[in-house]
Amino acid sequence: MKKLLQKMDIPLLLMMILYSIIGLVVILSASSVSAVLRYNVSSYHFFIRQALFVLAAFLIGFIAVVHFPTKYYNGLSPFLIVGIVASLIGLFFYGKVTNHAISWYRIGIFNLQPAEFAKSVLIIWMACFYRKSLKKKNSSIYMNLIPIAVAFIIFILVAMQPDLGGALIIAGITFLIFLIVPFPKKNQIKLLKFLGIGGVILLITVLYSGADILNSRQLSRLQFKSPCSRYTEDTGYQVCNGFIAIHNGGLFGVGLGNSTQKYLYLPEAHTDFIYPILVEELGAIVGILVLIGYIYILYRILKIGKNAKGNIRNMILCYGTFALILLHLIVNLMGVLALIPLTGVPLPFLSYGGSFTINVIVMLFVVERVAIENYDLND
Repeated sequence: MKKLLQKMDIPLLLMMILYSIIGLVVILSASSVSAVLRYNVSSYHFFIRQALFVLAAFLIGFIAVVHFPTKYYNGLSPFLIVGIVASLIGLFFYGKVTNHAISWYRIGIFNLQPAEFAKSVLIIWMACFYRKSLKKKNSSIYMNLIPIAVAFIIFILVAMQPDLGGALIIAGITFLIFLIVPFPKKNQIKLLKFLGIGGVILLITVLYSGADILNSRQLSRLQFKSPCSRYTEDTGYQVCNGFIAIHNGGLFGVGLGNSTQKYLYLPEAHTDFIYPILVEELGAIVGILVLIGYIYILYRILKIGKNAKGNIRNMILCYGTFALILLHLIVNLMGVLALIPLTGVPLPFLSYGGSFTINVIVMLFVVERVAIENYDLND
């Protein structure tokens, strides 16, 4: 293990540890009141569970992922993609309804959310698929659209739960990966034309089908501007209280544990709205430093991907992980700041959530595995 540590990207590993610790501290503070008053459990309930999720993720990362060469993903990825599609279909028969969505399996005292793992499985499968496809110089260019079709199926299954935020992130990850795949230029133009025509046909079909794409609850979220003018309505209450939390914090915060908005003004203070609580308690300066830290994490991922030196699989693994984290940051922060509709997307490391936490940390260990292989390549 010592030899592997020497080959890993240490700055990225330290940032993973640091942000996991910050997340645990903020979750303990943000959830302590609602745990007792809303859920009737110990004030440490969500902190303990999150600590177990983080510990499990790091154990999986250190024991399994960094020891497992990415070349073996080629044989594993088809089983993973079939399994994740099957698990998403199974939700409609065996899933647990929570917050108006069928997104979880109840396994003992824990909930498993397949949509979160669908993001990482899709990244791994696309990485392996395009590596194999680009090695076959005589393969049909339209074979390269197969991942788009598979991603579309996953997108529909997640959107039907309904989990529109998760579905949009899956679409975003797929699109960004497709853009960075080094197709020959003549093939790129043909593929983009095909996708463009297909997109227009799909849009026209949806518009004229008369089907209700969004339910009433999702439609209400499209009213996202000026949330405080709708404070008494569901469409404005949470976001406006998030604004109040950020305003209360000022530059230096009211002190760790002293948030007032976590007293049930923000029902999801330890999940989607963890960032306003962080700013309220620790101040805007710490909030900005946290954002700078996220940028540094993204930079380290990009650097490792760039150093993959022509290994398409490893490059996509890194850039896909980059897209996963970036899109969660954008959708969460823009949602709580009322710049886009609120979709209930968690913030990496800081938001409470087992499936999401394990998924993000394990994918970062996949990036670390790529760093190890880059080191061996240059050795």
